[in-house]
Amino acid sequence: MRKSLIALAAASLLSACASAGAVPEATMPPTAAGGFVGADATLFAASEPPAGWWRLFDDPQLDALVTEALAGNKDLEIAAANLARVRASLGEARAGRLPSTTTSGGASYGRQAATVTPGVTGPLEAAESYSAGLDVSYEVDIFGRVRNSIAAARADVGAAQAALDTARVSVAAETARAYADACAANTRIAVAERSVALQERTVSLTERLLRAGSGTGLDVARASSALHAVEAGLPPLRAAREEAVFRLATLTGRTPVQASEEARACAAIPQVETTIPVGEGAGLLARRPDVRQAERQLAASAARVGVAVASLYPQVVLGGSLGVTALDIGDLASSEAVRFSVGPLISWSFPNVAVARARIAAARAGADVSLAQFDRTVLVALQEVETALSAYANELDRRAALQSARDESAEAVRLARLRFDAGMDSFLIVLDAERTLANDEALLAQAQAQAATNQVQLFKALGGGWQEQP
Repeated sequence: MRKSLIALAAASLLSACASAGAVPEATMPPTAAGGFVGADATLFAASEPPAGWWRLFDDPQLDALVTEALAGNKDLEIAAANLARVRASLGEARAGRLPSTTTSGGASYGRQAATVTPGVTGPLEAAESYSAGLDVSYEVDIFGRVRNSIAAARADVGAAQAALDTARVSVAAETARAYADACAANTRIAVAERSVALQERTVSLTERLLRAGSGTGLDVARASSALHAVEAGLPPLRAAREEAVFRLATLTGRTPVQASEEARACAAIPQVETTIPVGEGAGLLARRPDVRQAERQLAASAARVGVAVASLYPQVVLGGSLGVTALDIGDLASSEAVRFSVGPLISWSFPNVAVARARIAAARAGADVSLAQFDRTVLVALQEVETALSAYANELDRRAALQSARDESAEAVRLARLRFDAGMDSFLIVLDAERTLANDEALLAQAQAQAATNQVQLFKALGGGWQEQP
């Protein structure tokens, strides 16, 4: 009867294991292998982007800042420490393949109670006792518990390494973005200061005309109002520059006091003037570390399904013990004091079928979550690149249109001044033309800054930069 119950329980557990089904595997979408939808051949090249993509901006100061950030950024230190922690866990899992040993030694003095010793009527004599021993045990990994634990830990290391690489990509991109923002703020400040100087000349001219009797107070008031409006735009731009410089200091591991003066004085917005190499979908998914991280997390979840299944089978441990025991410390070296034992230990916990199914179902659900996260990461990677391609291409069109508008506005100002000097138009026409020019120059500077930001965002979406080691 007892053997029948054991056989029935074993059959139930095997049935529960079989119901777990196959572990899901990561697969790439078949449409991800081709080129990108928005990769216009006039703007983008089919070659793979370089690892150090920021060097395409041809700006030595930017190169130095990115190198410094990759060496001193605190987020990278956190990610590196986490990788070391996970590697230590892998070492712990690998130790499961090795025998475990326990050494012991002890000495005691005392006596046993005569009431529990058969045939003894009087009190027992107190005596000393000495012992020393070595115990060795080794788990025979028949059902893969140790093997799958190691596989899960190894996948965790891969995921942690990918997380560090993802942090490198982000740090390189954010450093380039902060530097570009600082340069763009200075460019916009320069435009605003030129507009201020232009408006100051206009105010001076209207005041001279008023004193000469050919101008009006209305002209002076309008010119002064336009001057103050342009001046009001300078403080936010200076604040934006300082914010970018301080952000850059944090990214490079500096305090605000140690912020880069070179970045604070940068006057030219970094731009990639050549076609941008973007590669294709297959190269993107192989390059992006977040995709690799999601794949490693899926592998870890799949291995933990194996751990869950193995826990339902017997655990077989081979053990041995060797030691000496004596009543006198001098007898420990005697052959008569030696004791030993060798033999297997089989332990098997019999959970009910519901618990077995729940444990396996939970592990499998974890693998399904990781698979869905992997699929989402792949889709998001493709979406981010396509979005960045579209944003950059359309921003270039916007910048070209604003450049044309700025040039036309400058010509309009020239003509309006000629007509005003000839007495053909009122000064209001000149004032309106100058206001339009100042606005167009500000918009053009903003578009140039946005184009640089979009370039950086595109390179970040392409996933390069983690290959660079400080």
